[in-house]
Amino acid sequence: MKLKFLIYISYSYALPIGNPLETEILKRGYKINWFSDLNEGSNSIINKKNVLQNIREVVNYNPDIILTITDSVPDFINALKVQVFHGFPANKRKGTDQFKIRGFFDLYCTQGSSSTNVFKEISKKNKTFDVIETGWSKVDPLFPLTDTDKSNIPHILVASTFTKQYSLALNDNIIKEIERISKLKKWQFMIVLHPKLPTNVKEKIKNIQNEFLTYYDTTDLIPLFKKADIMFSDTTSAIIEFLLQKKPVVTFNNNMPGPYLIDISEIKEIENSIKKALKKPKELIEEIDKFAKFSHAFDDGKSSERVIDATISFLYKDKSYLKSKPLNLIRKYKIRKKLNYYTLKSYNKPFTITKN
Repeated sequence: MKLKFLIYISYSYALPIGNPLETEILKRGYKINWFSDLNEGSNSIINKKNVLQNIREVVNYNPDIILTITDSVPDFINALKVQVFHGFPANKRKGTDQFKIRGFFDLYCTQGSSSTNVFKEISKKNKTFDVIETGWSKVDPLFPLTDTDKSNIPHILVASTFTKQYSLALNDNIIKEIERISKLKKWQFMIVLHPKLPTNVKEKIKNIQNEFLTYYDTTDLIPLFKKADIMFSDTTSAIIEFLLQKKPVVTFNNNMPGPYLIDISEIKEIENSIKKALKKPKELIEEIDKFAKFSHAFDDGKSSERVIDATISFLYKDKSYLKSKPLNLIRKYKIRKKLNYYTLKSYNKPFTITKN
């Protein structure tokens, strides 16, 4: 049977997550289309030829499996709805708020123990979805780990979240300090910003570029991860992605710092903390190694394969042990309003194809 997949997104940061999945799906001879429910995401996939332009086209396409790289998915499409995540748990909200269950997904394909354990505990109580640990497609190109991008001058990757209370890009004094340090000509700075950050913030960074400081307007961070010796950041899931390389990260007022980070709270500490990180202290690297295995145990670059294997297997599996999803009337109405598509149809049982 030639299965039909849909990659469902909202923002451009979904591309490096969805692209490896698309490659794997096409390799197996299945059909694949993309759809974005927001303009920002739509603009990022405008050059793809397999894009559905509106929700009516999605309904008519009638996918078997929806791989979702955003927080919600239309309940009125009768397909297996799979959450593949748009980031690692980044501790932006303490406790388990980041593991919020919105009542739309049949299957969660988790990255590692840090996410799997929590979702499995919720699943035992909720009983409306299942959990399979597959690893995360976005980091497939990160492996195998190599040192091929080493250069004579250390490279510092600066990455900032959009969340107001944590974003270093919104702190003018931090940006001024990074600019000052770059002019010492000791290190090469590469700056990336979350797509949701305001345009004026991006322009501010562009305006301070120099020979030793470059702004990269991209969501494809893997090449920059490989080139960088260390990262300087705040509280963002990109930190976890970077740590998988066993490279140090300096954070500024991280929400939940651990021994695997060099966390600081004073701007005057930035330069010396970078120096410390570049020395790669043995104890720090050991902590990073433990945290990397906890976050994403797979280092074979085959997480996309596992995701597709898991979703196909689950598609055919008897899921009668799962309960119907909650009514979720307010959330369902919001989805219909967002997509300008009003229907009374709602599929609350996980989609299953019975093998002949």
